[in-house]
Amino acid sequence: MRFLKSSILFLFTLLILNNAQGQYKVQGTVYDSSRTYPLSSVSVMSTNGKGTVTNANGFYQLEIQEQDSIWFSYLNKPTIKFPVLKITDHTQFDIALQVPIQILPEVLIRPRSYRLDSLQNRTDYAKVFDFRRPNLETMTSIGASGAAFDIQEIIRLFQFRKNRSMMSFQNRLLQQEKDKYIDYRFSKVLVRKLTEASDEELTTYMILYRPTYEFILYSSDYDFQHYIKESFKKYKSSKQF
Repeated sequence: MRFLKSSILFLFTLLILNNAQGQYKVQGTVYDSSRTYPLSSVSVMSTNGKGTVTNANGFYQLEIQEQDSIWFSYLNKPTIKFPVLKITDHTQFDIALQVPIQILPEVLIRPRSYRLDSLQNRTDYAKVFDFRRPNLETMTSIGASGAAFDIQEIIRLFQFRKNRSMMSFQNRLLQQEKDKYIDYRFSKVLVRKLTEASDEELTTYMILYRPTYEFILYSSDYDFQHYIKESFKKYKSSKQF
């Protein structure tokens, strides 16, 4: 009886070890075709029936057996199946899907949405953006009959409070436009991709090392990305002291 119990225990242990050896945890990030924007709500499935979906950052994690394959599906468009034994790195199996730009979630279409928002803002506040303080040039005009004065411009010259208010509003709009451009270029998606920073590091770093509008405007993509990488190294070093 004791021998039988020992044999059963041995077989049970061997079965558990065999199952453990045949299990893999595959994880990674799903991007659009440009490998710039992570895709959320992408279905990740395996041939053993298990499945999951990517989170807001495009990340997924799935446990499968060594004889299984996984595939991805977005908007009912599945990919080919990937055998788990042919996956080189199970801890970072990233994939890019051929997704038409027009069907991406709006928040991910950063280049297009930024430009459209900027143009719409200029249209909505055209009067403010086009505002200029009255001066000699705007108050006078020279025609065939000689110089003439614009009475409305002369009246506007003495509307000091209104002029100050319009100039102040214009400056605020211009500053908002600059801040939005910085947010567009210095995005969390780009910084995370270049630095692999954690959420806590990302928030603090982006506040401390936020670049100026002038630097972003005149920097090439290479110089700008080099700045992000180098400044993040400085940030990491400063945390060690």
